[in-house]
Amino acid sequence: MLDPGDNSELPAIPGKRYFTISEVSELCRVKPHVLRYWEQEFPKLRSVKRRGNRRYYQRHDVLLIREIRHLLYIEGFTISGARNRLMHDSEPPAEIRAQALALVAEGLEEVRRLLTSDASAP
Repeated sequence: MLDPGDNSELPAIPGKRYFTISEVSELCRVKPHVLRYWEQEFPKLRSVKRRGNRRYYQRHDVLLIREIRHLLYIEGFTISGARNRLMHDSEPPAEIRAQALALVAEGLEEVRRLLTSDASAP
């Protein structure tokens, strides 16, 4: 069930603010103990700890975990190689860029609607 595979086979990320470690495990197809280990190895990956020291991840963490998974399982990087790649790679992953562009497009569409509704008002 949690075997490595292509990231394109991963389920879509729901529109939630926080995800539990078990949810992230399912979304990224990585076992929870691996996620806890990656938190120690990758400085950029930090979960928020709440009630009873439970881990909660945000959307950007899930995307980062998918990127780490891709580097390790698909591209064959070692842990230190993936860490170096993430530290020196200033360009965000393609999925993050696409989401940012979609948000910008939504914002521009909203501005266009506001401008056209103002122009048609008497």
